[in-house]
Amino acid sequence: MTITLPDDPALTEMGETEILLDLACGAYAAGHVSRGVAARMAGLERQAFDQTLHERRIPSYDEERWAQDLETLRVLRSL
Repeated sequence: MTITLPDDPALTEMGETEILLDLACGAYAAGHVSRGVAARMAGLERQAFDQTLHERRIPSYDEERWAQDLETLRVLRSL
């Protein structure tokens, strides 16, 4: 995929890496993509992307995931 941005000095100062990271974080925060997809968008390993989310105070663990984890634990305990 190719994205064309306006030729603006502010964007030039940011650089491609920072723009991709901002786009990936925004897409993840908006719920458009998973953490894995967002990490690939940013060109980062999953752990590095998780650290970036933490630094930017973007939640990466919500109530739905918590409920899924609890259900998984219940199933595992019953085995």
